[in-house]
Amino acid sequence: MEIVPSKNKLINMKNKLLFLLIAILSLNCYSQISFEKGYYINNSNQKTDCLIKNIDWKNNPTEFKYRLSENSEPKDITIKTVKEFGVYNISKYIRRTVNIDRSSKITMKLSTDKKPVFKEEELFLRVLVESKYNLYEYVDGIVSRYFYSKENSAIEQLVFKKYKTIDNKIGENNRFRQQLWVDLKCENFKKSKIKSLGYNKNDLVQFFTDYNECHNRELTYFEPKPKRDLFNLTFRPRLNSSSLSIQNSIYKSRNTDFENKTGFEFGLEFEFILPYNKNKWGIAIEPTYRKFKSEKTKVENRVFGGILTTNVDYNLMEIPVSIRHYFFLNKDSKIFVNASYIFNFSPRSSIIYTRDNGSILNLLEIKTSNNLAMGVGYKLKDKYSLELRYQTNKEILDGYLHWSSDFKTFSVIFGYSLY
Repeated sequence: MEIVPSKNKLINMKNKLLFLLIAILSLNCYSQISFEKGYYINNSNQKTDCLIKNIDWKNNPTEFKYRLSENSEPKDITIKTVKEFGVYNISKYIRRTVNIDRSSKITMKLSTDKKPVFKEEELFLRVLVESKYNLYEYVDGIVSRYFYSKENSAIEQLVFKKYKTIDNKIGENNRFRQQLWVDLKCENFKKSKIKSLGYNKNDLVQFFTDYNECHNRELTYFEPKPKRDLFNLTFRPRLNSSSLSIQNSIYKSRNTDFENKTGFEFGLEFEFILPYNKNKWGIAIEPTYRKFKSEKTKVENRVFGGILTTNVDYNLMEIPVSIRHYFFLNKDSKIFVNASYIFNFSPRSSIIYTRDNGSILNLLEIKTSNNLAMGVGYKLKDKYSLELRYQTNKEILDGYLHWSSDFKTFSVIFGYSLY
């Protein structure tokens, strides 16, 4: 008889995953992000050169840390006392009071009103392009808004809004295209250029660049060049040390504890580096094939007598999906930690109990549950790596009423990045 996994079991798995994610996210507090040359301008228009803690903000900040010198203590400063700040050759933020529409783009929260709902707010806007016409960006979670202005004139939001139509479909208010068509004219621009324009950083930066070049205007970008590739493909051979125990709640004689086995396997990792926070966060997917094969023989209890043999033939495809955080030691080396959720597939896998006369007592089809893992490692010159990884218990008899199992693995993983 088979049963589906209990709700308590699923909840327990989710709680473990949540704990691992909170643990790894909390480590961000200790990441070594450097102070870089920059400046800030206070409410009295006084400019101060300093060292700013550049965390490569994903969301527009409301405060930042700075030092007046290499040896001075870091201080906090907020939007209330700073009109402008920047990291030289990398970023620039200006404080402005603007009208911003924060309408949700989540389908379930879309309004039926096509018009934006503006609210006046004081914000740090990130300068993307600076010239005759300037382009700004504001990001707060899933809210991404773009603003523009002509030289020192008032800053206005470029309007884009999704809404729900009368017939329950998703409509789009693309007024930003009309704004740009009217205000940023160039004899070389065709309507097709405007119609294909997307409400995103790349499209808008290119449009403002084309406009300023059309009028032979000098322009300044505040978008640093990536310091490294945002994708890594790594060959990952490993040594796995695995243990397996099987329990039966009715027939204790079928409880089997297999000896710890060591195996050599291969994996291929696809890592995507997130393009913010100084490239310190990554998401990795790592398909890996494994095999656990073992046999155990023992004397059955007195009631049945004879020899009982248990054979395990476990073929496993693991697909860990990991969140990774890096701690830079210097320009050539770094430490990293992972939290992983592992999807498991076990084709053509079984556990067979046989008696000494050759008769099959039990034939159990292996059905593997997903599990979690935690790892810590070291990477040298973005090429070579070594990781120690521990996996939580993996239930391989998922769905059987009177059977349970405990499959654990500890791995030493070597890595060589192909690119």
